[in-house]
Amino acid sequence: MAGYIVVIGDPEKGTSHQFEVEDVDWSGRTLGETVDGTEIGLPGYELELTGGSDAAGRPMRADVEGRQPTEVLSSGGTGFHPSRKGERKRITVRGNEIGGDTVQLNMKITTRGDQSIEELLE
Repeated sequence: MAGYIVVIGDPEKGTSHQFEVEDVDWSGRTLGETVDGTEIGLPGYELELTGGSDAAGRPMRADVEGRQPTEVLSSGGTGFHPSRKGERKRITVRGNEIGGDTVQLNMKITTRGDQSIEELLE
């Protein structure tokens, strides 16, 4: 089983919550999928996978298939923010599939439970 650092964003409140999760294996899931919050101790919550990164800090990118690191020529978006118009750069990113090298997962709340997330994370 794998462990992850999970960062959950709350779009309504504009806050985020970070914590570690052990004994959860989400290998094979892709960005954009919905995850049941009960798996990580948040009953009643549904969370959408929005991103992540590996131990080297390479971001996961939704438009790259697979779980391996890949070089892409980027004109902006995840992993590169151009400083002038028309700038492009070759960057290394991870694919959109969660694998054994994934360390951090970013999620956002899509459905809320009965208790607040602050109460559940105490």
